[in-house]
Amino acid sequence: MPREVSAYHRQIAATNRAAILDAATELFLELGYDRTSLARVAEDAGVSKATLFKQFPTKAQLFEATVLAAGAAPAGELVEPPTGDFHAGLVVLGTAYVELLTLPRMEDLIRTLIAERQRFPELRERTFDFGTLPVLAALGRYLRTESAAGTAHVEDPDTAAAQFLGMISTVVFWPRLMHGNWSLSEAETQHVVDEAVRTMVARYGAPAVRMTDDNPLSGGSPTPAS
Repeated sequence: MPREVSAYHRQIAATNRAAILDAATELFLELGYDRTSLARVAEDAGVSKATLFKQFPTKAQLFEATVLAAGAAPAGELVEPPTGDFHAGLVVLGTAYVELLTLPRMEDLIRTLIAERQRFPELRERTFDFGTLPVLAALGRYLRTESAAGTAHVEDPDTAAAQFLGMISTVVFWPRLMHGNWSLSEAETQHVVDEAVRTMVARYGAPAVRMTDDNPLSGGSPTPAS
């Protein structure tokens, strides 16, 4: 039976992991994937190479972790969407997703990933688990919760989540990534989120949700669901 790790050792491991990710992020952004060595990351993080390899056996795994860490909201910062109001909950999550996409480090790391992955098989073949990011995990939970509550009918939450996020990122993120001078005002960005939400509600919202005073999607007077 494996011996339980003490709270002290768990804290030490978490502290080392944070130091490693901070050092790796700076080096990947400064030097790129190719010129960043695990030995240099360990040195800058103030840990032994053995400690680094224990947590991140390969550079590809370390790079993935830096991308995911860049998009992880600090504990308590992610606002939980209101349950029972499909429209309002999607607005909260869509806005949180925009904030994730506009984090400077996230944008720079994704640009580095795109630039480097064709040259390095270990990056090209790796499937990054972006579903672990707090806002994306929260979206999946929310779609399932609202479906169970009857305010939405989402048979395939994973596909629905991808559709919602794609409507936002196609306008807010990818043009800026490819064209440095692309920018949207706060009002324009919110309009993108609102339109994505309206589309989701029209497709997946229960009849009573699609026809409310706040969200009259048919253009006529709201009528009660039969």
